[in-house]
Amino acid sequence: MASLWRNWTGDQRCAPAEIAEPGSEAELAEVIARARARGLPVRAVGSGHSFTDIACTDGVMVRLRRMNRLVHADPATGRVRVQAGITLRELGQRLAEHGLALENMGDIDAQTLAGALATATHGTGARYGNLATQVASLRLMTADGLVAELSEDDDDRETWLAARVSLGALGIVTEVELRCVPAFALHRIDEPRPLAETLERFHSLVEENEHFEFFAMPYTDVAMCRKTNRTEQPPQPRERVAAYVQDVLLENRALDLFCRAGRAVPRAIPALNRRLAGFFSRTELVDRSHRVHPNRRDVRFTEMEYAVPREAGPDAVRRIFDLIERRRLTVNFPIEVRAVAADDAFLSPAHDRPTTYIAVHSYQGMEFESYFRGVEAIMDEHEGRPHWGKRHYQSAPTLRERYPRWDSFQDVRARLDPDGVFANDYTRRVLGPVGAELRAPA
Repeated sequence: MASLWRNWTGDQRCAPAEIAEPGSEAELAEVIARARARGLPVRAVGSGHSFTDIACTDGVMVRLRRMNRLVHADPATGRVRVQAGITLRELGQRLAEHGLALENMGDIDAQTLAGALATATHGTGARYGNLATQVASLRLMTADGLVAELSEDDDDRETWLAARVSLGALGIVTEVELRCVPAFALHRIDEPRPLAETLERFHSLVEENEHFEFFAMPYTDVAMCRKTNRTEQPPQPRERVAAYVQDVLLENRALDLFCRAGRAVPRAIPALNRRLAGFFSRTELVDRSHRVHPNRRDVRFTEMEYAVPREAGPDAVRRIFDLIERRRLTVNFPIEVRAVAADDAFLSPAHDRPTTYIAVHSYQGMEFESYFRGVEAIMDEHEGRPHWGKRHYQSAPTLRERYPRWDSFQDVRARLDPDGVFANDYTRRVLGPVGAELRAPA
């Protein structure tokens, strides 16, 4: 009987013929060989924190949660080698034990490292790229069960630039070497500001702070701005009660309560959003970086996120708010806006351009397609590239023109997985079929 699998939100489900949990590269090679002998495709899955069907398969699903060790750490050089199934939360804690840290993290740390890399998961900061930019080397098991060691100094530059953000379409990453930095503390200030002012000053706020982002509720004129910068102050972990009140009661239970009310009475959403925004207040936190960057996320939702050129961010956000109000859309979840540096990974949404990321969300159980399609139309006008782990309606023909090195990735894919062992419905939809068919007509 097939096993059942669902993602974190519960809205992506599949029934793999087998769910395998190898504990070593040798065991993983056996899993791939057995799958190929049965004519089954193989897909790796992390913690299920993607909102697309990127991990879904009717074939063999591979979980790497048994491959989650810290293999080696060298505080002198900052190089750390870990198995790819480690979660970002586990990684942050283990790095801290060695006096090290990632230079930047996203706002959720439940993902596995391999899954976060494959989808180009990111944090915020004009001088910081997404998580994949911190990778110095990785081990990639391909369809033949062999492992390729790829690095930033490798002669095979094309494969390296394809493998860091690969959607799981090239093989299964088993180990990753990271460039880390000495452990450091961050000072975070959350403060409500007028939305219009925040958008007007967005570019200067991004440049003035190491990390800047803001959240804004539709039907309000308030933005919760978050400025985060390194500090020499000693960490000041919050008392358990204070942390519970802020992280659990205010940021999760209160939000969930208001969202439930809006789902039950959609016409009340504008008033509910304004009421919720009224609870925004200034808070400060000084602590180790791995405890400041991530946030607790208990409220279930689905999400779309797009990367647009940095300069287009404020205009795109204004148009989203106008869309919501003109159509009276039932949106009771914040819009999140961040910025990242350009990078060189072929399929990174931030490839070759400084980027503003704009994320829109819909509370679980609510209709979202009209909202997301309207937002996507705005993003299309700004040459937007979707986050690979978030909902979108793009396909290979619409995506190809947005990535300058699209064909280079496809050449690597055709070489490493010519039989489509690691393909699924998602990769066929967004990347197209594997092999010679991928090449555009002359």
